Amino acid sequence: MALTASTMLPLGTALPLSLLQEQLTPVVGSLPKAWALEGRPVLVMFLCPHCPFVKHIEAELGRLGRDLGEQAALIAIRSNSLSSHPQDGPAQMAAQAQAHGWTFPYLADDSQAVAKAFRAACTPDLFLFDAAHRLAYRGQLDGSRPGQPTPCDGRDLRGALAALLAGRAPLAEQIAAIGCNIKWHPGQEPEWA
Repeated sequence: MALTASTMLPLGTALPLSLLQEQLTPVVGSLPKAWALEGRPVLVMFLCPHCPFVKHIEAELGRLGRDLGEQAALIAIRSNSLSSHPQDGPAQMAAQAQAHGWTFPYLADDSQAVAKAFRAACTPDLFLFDAAHRLAYRGQLDGSRPGQPTPCDGRDLRGALAALLAGRAPLAEQIAAIGCNIKWHPGQEPEWA
């Protein structure tokens, strides 16, 4: 495991919805059609089953999905290479989602094209788009980390979501997410990896 920070994609970046629809394979649920996402925030989360940083926040992601209901769309994506990390395969993804009551789609990015478009670097890596589908927040879920006493409560992300739902911009100061590096296909690592 290499501890890696998010690349902090520039705020205002457009959600590449057509790329999501073309490249992602449903494992749990399916990607909502573009019209179903109009007018509401979209949270894109790069996750995987094996990462200890993801395991640390799994329960909070389930609570977040239940708390938001239809106010925002949540989309989880696994981009790790299965050639090096078969423990992140479809069966493990489905088990992870079921164990934590995830009601949001969990999709496979086997080509890693989506991760590259987002400049995703780690798991978890979180990207919150406003109702106009422009990036409004990218950063940590909260300040908790595996093995530390700080409880996982989703404070930073929940604050950004609350701001968007109230018609305000999230705070400009955003702390990068950290976690395990995305496991790229051999020889296909992006320049930021």
